[in-house]
Amino acid sequence: MSAPLWSGEKLVAAMAARTEGTVPAAVTGVSIDTRTLEPGDAFFAITGEARNGHEFVAGALDKGAALAVIDEAHAAGFAGRGPLAVVPDVLKAMEQAGSVRRAELEAGVVAVTGSVGKTGTKEALRLALSRQGKTHSPVASYNNHWGVPLTLCRTPADVAYAVYEIGMSNPGEILPLAKLVRPQVSIITTIQPVHLAAFASLEGIAEEKAGVFWELEPGGTAIINADIPQAELLERIAKAGPAGRVIRFGESPDADVRLISCALRSDVSTVDALVMGKPVTYRIGSPGKHIVLNSLAVLAAVEALGADLALAALALGNLKPPAGRGAQQKLEAPGGFFTLIDESYNANPASVRAAIENLGRIPATGRGRRIAVLGDMLELGPTGPELHKDLAETILANHVDAVFACGPLMRGLYDSLPSNLRGAYAAQSSGLEPLVLDAIRGGDVVMVKGSLSSRMGPIVKAIMARFPVLPAE
Repeated sequence: MSAPLWSGEKLVAAMAARTEGTVPAAVTGVSIDTRTLEPGDAFFAITGEARNGHEFVAGALDKGAALAVIDEAHAAGFAGRGPLAVVPDVLKAMEQAGSVRRAELEAGVVAVTGSVGKTGTKEALRLALSRQGKTHSPVASYNNHWGVPLTLCRTPADVAYAVYEIGMSNPGEILPLAKLVRPQVSIITTIQPVHLAAFASLEGIAEEKAGVFWELEPGGTAIINADIPQAELLERIAKAGPAGRVIRFGESPDADVRLISCALRSDVSTVDALVMGKPVTYRIGSPGKHIVLNSLAVLAAVEALGADLALAALALGNLKPPAGRGAQQKLEAPGGFFTLIDESYNANPASVRAAIENLGRIPATGRGRRIAVLGDMLELGPTGPELHKDLAETILANHVDAVFACGPLMRGLYDSLPSNLRGAYAAQSSGLEPLVLDAIRGGDVVMVKGSLSSRMGPIVKAIMARFPVLPAE
């Protein structure tokens, strides 16, 4: 039987909290959401953008929370309701507990950031390392000011490996999260025009991302994409900090982990690479050239941790794209089945191009068409309109037959396309949804992508609700 995640006494001490009620002997999980809370969890009543977690404390205790962590301002309202840990600031308390847990770990700790590919690389690392020892990573894209400390608090003390995702949307966000994680290995997947509304240049984004190198454990490894223009800048920053080693990955001749060749299919890829001079051939169960390149960063991290490279490469064959990030589903439609590619989780120029390229690899059948359903890419600043129009070249090069678009920025792309490629346009995704549903027919391949605020996810849900899912073969 495994040990509990925390003893109640240890968690309370880590937060320097005062208690009301009986401190539980054991805490088996950590939650910030009563919808997914399990009996035995500690519930942290953090304040989010929309709701204050203190609204849900009573519900958490009713569901069997072992402990509710609340702030002093709300303590009087919950007196006698159950076991409480009272702190000045709930989020700060979660950070403190996360720091205590990080100090206890004897694991190989990896931090992953980058403009694109953070979550996919984190998932590939989790898969690659799980075959070699107990591994912990966030259950979703928990990469922000509450997601990172939450993941640290959820990390069992006895793991062999721990992988943390670190994100940002504004200056000054990477460094404090990296300080919490204190990685032995830090990866920057790539630098792309994402969050340009908050940064003056791609170099500014690179300098912000490089905060993961400043907080490396002394002698740790910095892993850098050799193929991007900011590679030299990132390497200089890494070498000016505590890094004892820099590993470059990519297609460049000077990459330490170098792609020799790859065979790209609509569902899998086969890769030949050199890892620190050693030839490695492996299969990736998730499509796309971008996935291939990020797999090189994964193998670089495995090598830096001293883990088994062959086992890690073998595990990548089981990598599957999650919902919203390239998951494929066959559905029934008039005239036969069609393929839905769900890329609706988020979007930026690099990820949209990658999604369109993968759409181009999947053949439509019969009278079917390759259809791209696109919503606005946001947070691109004044370059936004041009970056949207630039997608036209990728659409033409990958034999897309019809584009359905929504949002003011995508209007520019839509209007720039040849008339025979214009499927339909609407100002919002809710207006585009019925047009897409009415257009789908057997043989089509339909890819849906856009930034979260563009609300492309509901279009995917509407397609799944309208058309029956074909049973797995």
